[in-house]
Amino acid sequence: MNKLEELEAKLSEPSRSLVEEISKLEGNILILGVAGKIGPSLALIAKKAISIAGIKKRVIGVSRFSDKILKQKLENAGIETIEVDLLDEVQLQSLPDTKNVLYLVGRKFGTTGQEYLTWAMNSYLPGRVAEKFRHSRIVSFSTGNIYPLISLKSGSASEETKPNPLGEYAQSCLGRERIVEYFSHKYNIPIVQFRLNYAIGLGYGVLYDVAIAVKERKPIDLQNGNVNVIWQGDVNEYALRSFKLCSSPPFILNATGPEIISIRWLAERFGELFGVSPIFINEEQDTVLLSNASLVHSLFGYPRVTLREMIKWTWEWIEYEGQSLDKPTHFQERSGRF
Repeated sequence: MNKLEELEAKLSEPSRSLVEEISKLEGNILILGVAGKIGPSLALIAKKAISIAGIKKRVIGVSRFSDKILKQKLENAGIETIEVDLLDEVQLQSLPDTKNVLYLVGRKFGTTGQEYLTWAMNSYLPGRVAEKFRHSRIVSFSTGNIYPLISLKSGSASEETKPNPLGEYAQSCLGRERIVEYFSHKYNIPIVQFRLNYAIGLGYGVLYDVAIAVKERKPIDLQNGNVNVIWQGDVNEYALRSFKLCSSPPFILNATGPEIISIRWLAERFGELFGVSPIFINEEQDTVLLSNASLVHSLFGYPRVTLREMIKWTWEWIEYEGQSLDKPTHFQERSGRF
């Protein structure tokens, strides 16, 4: 196994707790939007946990699969794939009824100028999916973007914080939550609203964006001077273990790491690794988008991967010329335009 393969393997290694819990989970697992940033490693970690547990349980990944190589990779790992356009009602209804559904479908970048499509994907489609899978448990991925910018003096937004989304992307994500909540009440569907920010993978994420900017000597905007991050493998763990929390009305769960991270500090650490000095523009503002994930940590424990490990792995991925997903996070955005 070369260095890049070794790093990739870290995304899909299940914990002992996940293996134990998935062995007790009734029914198969369906992942809608499996070909996105998180979906592939989520499917792989579920499949590995099932294998280690020594049980029989199907993992089914659903997507349009424009990337046929990814489709083949998932199938080679024993994950069943179904190629559909979920906005097509006939194709949606053709999907197999499955006890456990992970809903990862969403649209963020490209919203400006095509707001109608973002609302269709983020607010209309979740209702159709909830209607279709009204006899399932659903872990519905959402985002911390539904929270307002918050003063550093008052800490971070917890599950008790009232949503106040900025911009049409974030508004449509709150729309998704409200529509899913409606169907949860209507059909008594057990659901978790899984509010994530920011997942760190290999080739994408806030750490990758900052690292590349440092290496390429590009200016780093400090206006959004602080962020939360979490390793994607830990996101996978939390999401799969969240099935036992599904309830009606939906259970709300923030998913991120425990630190409030300074972008300035982060850039300086990458500067040390690359042997260059970061370039900064603008000054840190008094408000920022941050989430308090103390609830998920109390339920499932702190993330297994530390911030320092994520920094090291991101640096190594770039140094070994690992592939970029070419999906910048735009964590600097303060007006809600994506």
